[in-house]
Amino acid sequence: MFPCCFRWEELGLKDVQVTNHTVLLSYPGPALSTITDISGNQCYLPSGERCDQPFASTTEPFAFAAYSAVGNLVAEVVDIQYGSPEDLRRVQANVTNKIALLKLGQSPLLYKLSLLAEVGFGGCLLYVDPCDAPFGNKTFGVTLNPGGNPFIREDASTGKYLPGRDSRHNLTSLLVQPISASLAKMLLSAPAMGQGRPCVPMAIVCLFLVLCVSVPALFPLVDRYVLVGSRHGSWYEGALADWGKGSAVMSQIIASMTAQTRAGWQPDRTNVFCSWGGTSLGNIGSFEWGKENAVVLQSRAVAYVSLHNPVRAPGSLQAIASPSLQQLAAETQKRHSMSCSRGGGCPGPNVSSLQTPGDLSFFSSQLAVPTVEFTYSEFPKTEVSLFVSEAFFPPESSLRETLDPAFKLHETIAKITAEAILRLATDPVLPFYPLDIALDVQNKLRDDTLSRPNLLNVAASLRDNSAFFQSEVMRPANDPKERDPAHVRMLNDVLRDLEKSFLIPNPPLGFYR
Repeated sequence: MFPCCFRWEELGLKDVQVTNHTVLLSYPGPALSTITDISGNQCYLPSGERCDQPFASTTEPFAFAAYSAVGNLVAEVVDIQYGSPEDLRRVQANVTNKIALLKLGQSPLLYKLSLLAEVGFGGCLLYVDPCDAPFGNKTFGVTLNPGGNPFIREDASTGKYLPGRDSRHNLTSLLVQPISASLAKMLLSAPAMGQGRPCVPMAIVCLFLVLCVSVPALFPLVDRYVLVGSRHGSWYEGALADWGKGSAVMSQIIASMTAQTRAGWQPDRTNVFCSWGGTSLGNIGSFEWGKENAVVLQSRAVAYVSLHNPVRAPGSLQAIASPSLQQLAAETQKRHSMSCSRGGGCPGPNVSSLQTPGDLSFFSSQLAVPTVEFTYSEFPKTEVSLFVSEAFFPPESSLRETLDPAFKLHETIAKITAEAILRLATDPVLPFYPLDIALDVQNKLRDDTLSRPNLLNVAASLRDNSAFFQSEVMRPANDPKERDPAHVRMLNDVLRDLEKSFLIPNPPLGFYR
């Protein structure tokens, strides 16, 4: 990471810090995992290829579950669809030490695995239904790490993290193995006997985290931070690595902003540019740094802007934003819509408030920092596709070569992201919309068949109070005469903390809000 850090210094960042963490990582071993159908005496690789066929795939070794239990399991395979509580209730059989055939999607993977372990399953074959995602027939990898160094224990009495590690090298009692949809189809039509052999050795490594900070001159709000994050690692290595796109966009944004500061411009809030390590194995770099600085970040971080994977496919421009930042995302996206710039009709912005994977997870889910991310993707983000993205699929070589040869999509993402950062760093009143939070809650409750009338009444009251508060916020936002410094600072702190109300204590794995 040091070359990246030196490059950012050359671009004009004034305070560059490098911190490292010694953590336990999980990597695939030299022997490939195999699944054997005993009834037909057939051995398969996770891709569905026969074990006796010549091995040529460069992605097969990466088809594993990091931090899974290791070993061998001979048991019956039970199809449980998406593994929801309803799916499990429909299984009218003893599932102790059996192997679950589980679809990725609809709910967080860690939550579903916790349910499987609770009812007694011994293993899990994980796949993506091609109906849920166009890349479902490919092999993929997943991590079972909810975040950070998985083997640092927490002191229950003080809440502090201590350096002692568990003796276990896995985060679940289940043997978990991702497989292709084609292999899942074969297993479903077979007489349902299977054997899995994940081989996931562990290694102690030194993980580097780079934190580069742009420090402006002394302004009243320099103690408020806008975090901008990308990564410098991915599940696949070498030619298949896909982390460079976010780093390239971030470098361009840094170059543009430092050029403006040399010309005399200064942001009102401090921009903190971050490049994270260990993202694919559980957002380790961001999680560890976030834990170390949680007290400061809870009171000073106003937003997190993500550049996790900005150009995924030559499709439509999309945004994922916290409810309070949906309007900012929609306004920014609309101004940069290609069809609008060409004089055509302007489609409505594609903005959702779903949780999204990546390093912003810690800041959004555990600190409730409002987040926003702009991407090019080929299919709309839904609850199903959201959790399907927990799988790490290899990029198509042909797609990499033709994805954005002129760098136009990356340029658009850089412009949109830079504008969002500019608004967050310079608007006197933070561009947050409390009414959008209330509407998001109300809409989700209306769509929930289990919602009770009293909950809907509370949501309606929240909407009315939020509308009144938003009218109070808009006065200083639109009228400079209303901007008493103490009053504006108080409003901004209230806006910053709104989403903290939706954090829940001791949530199920994978859920935070």
